[in-house]
Amino acid sequence: MRVTKLKKHRRTTIESFNLKPGTIIAGKYEVIDTLGGGWEGEVYLISEQTTGIERTAKLFYPHRNERDKASKIYAKKLHKLRLCPIVIQYHTREIMLFDGIEVSALISEFVAGDLLSDFIKRQPGKRLQPFMAMHLLHALAKGIECIHAQGDYHGDLHSDNVIVQRVGLGFELKLLDMFHWGAPSARNVQDDVLDLVRIFHESLGGRAHYAKQPHEVKAICCGLKPSLILKKFKTAGKLRAFLETMEWG
Repeated sequence: MRVTKLKKHRRTTIESFNLKPGTIIAGKYEVIDTLGGGWEGEVYLISEQTTGIERTAKLFYPHRNERDKASKIYAKKLHKLRLCPIVIQYHTREIMLFDGIEVSALISEFVAGDLLSDFIKRQPGKRLQPFMAMHLLHALAKGIECIHAQGDYHGDLHSDNVIVQRVGLGFELKLLDMFHWGAPSARNVQDDVLDLVRIFHESLGGRAHYAKQPHEVKAICCGLKPSLILKKFKTAGKLRAFLETMEWG
């Protein structure tokens, strides 16, 4: 843990929380494990002391969350998208003290599962077969379609931001780390669609295996050329509908 006081800017920079298992957050949650970290802060698996229910807590670095702007915007985005099954459910915002410094923590549901990137690596040949990849893409497209229908976007789709909860007849997925700065635009929607196709392409083994993929796969990937993809799939809904009506040769 390192704390740097910047007197000139009258703010405090926390470079790491490094909370250990057993640490109590906001007087009511116990840290179980570290789940990850990024530019804005760190995410922990926690247990609600009164019930034993597991949650996640995203702790924001104060210098990345001036006047609580980042945490409030993200909380409002999660609440706005609460009816989209692919979005993790937000519960509440708490304030914890870290070395005497107030830190915002967003408490959300805990989602058990594997990162999509790890799930893919465990498959034979470290890639999905086309039919399974189609099911993955359909679940992602359907989830993103719901987000777009609410007038929002993800903004940072990649295989490390997708949790695979269950695989069977289809995939059950949850999304992590949605971008939450800036008003939604047509470009945001287009970028989400392009990212969906890139994840599909990656799940099949990427460029090294693309030449041998069936026609149906290439009809979706379009050589990863943005103009061709967006001409064919202007929205996530268009992509979802295409998958539901396509015929295998």
